[in-house]
Amino acid sequence: MNKKLAPNFIQLTQDACLKAFWRKSALRTFLKQHRITDARLSAWQDESKRDFIYRLFDELIQIKDNKGHEIILELARSLAEIKHFPDLENWEDSSEKISAAYKAVERLRWEVDKLNQQVRDEKESMRRRKEAEEKRQASIAIRQSLEKLAQELNCLVIKQGTQEGGYAFEKWFYNLVNFFEIIARPPYNADGRQIDGSLTLDGTTFLIETKFTKEKIDSPAIDIFNSKVTSKADNTMGIFVSMAGFNEGAIKTASRERTPLLLMDYSHIYNLILSGILSLPDVIGRIKRHASQTGEAFLSINGFSC
Repeated sequence: MNKKLAPNFIQLTQDACLKAFWRKSALRTFLKQHRITDARLSAWQDESKRDFIYRLFDELIQIKDNKGHEIILELARSLAEIKHFPDLENWEDSSEKISAAYKAVERLRWEVDKLNQQVRDEKESMRRRKEAEEKRQASIAIRQSLEKLAQELNCLVIKQGTQEGGYAFEKWFYNLVNFFEIIARPPYNADGRQIDGSLTLDGTTFLIETKFTKEKIDSPAIDIFNSKVTSKADNTMGIFVSMAGFNEGAIKTASRERTPLLLMDYSHIYNLILSGILSLPDVIGRIKRHASQTGEAFLSINGFSC
């Protein structure tokens, strides 16, 4: 706590202290349990309870950094929890004393509950602000990373249609996959044989084929990739990524009932993923759902609004 208590709150705490305890010894014990030092208590000699409590609270209020206000709040919260008043029993006017104590504690309890709610509201507000700031910073980091990936891809354009560009684009695509923290296995060589890369998403393994040609992909390339995919386990599908796109024949060849192929082109990469509209997993999931529903392996970006 770093705020001062309202004067009314302090007065209610004083009143509850005076009415909840009749004997000085009982009040001393209660105060000692709440960080009131022996030095302060030993100074209580001939003063009445009321005079001592008023003097004590005045001293507490003067402590630097509102530390005294913290102690008063602790006293108030403990007093607000009192249900029985044993120190007020067995007196001739016990019923009057206990009734007055109940009323004093009840008034204080209402203020304590209100203050506790304010504290909870402030903590929740701080939590939300912190969460919003963390999301904002995360969004900035994501946007900056996507911008960097976009710049890297733009730099590859001059190499489009070359073998060097094809390898560079393949490497770039797996950097994109890693950015979205997708389980993946980039292409590798085993005994001189090229092994296709893959990624796993939502329990499905996707074989990956990337092309960085200047011409659109045609049907023969689709047939070759399809044979690779269908030769694998039943739960294997394929994602063919062509920056130049696909001609109508290729899309038709890839599209059939229960097709295992999904087709992505530059528009998915630039207009959806690198622009930050959708993540790579979202794009793959949307095309896969479209293929499951229609048998069509390609979904243009215009269809993503459906």
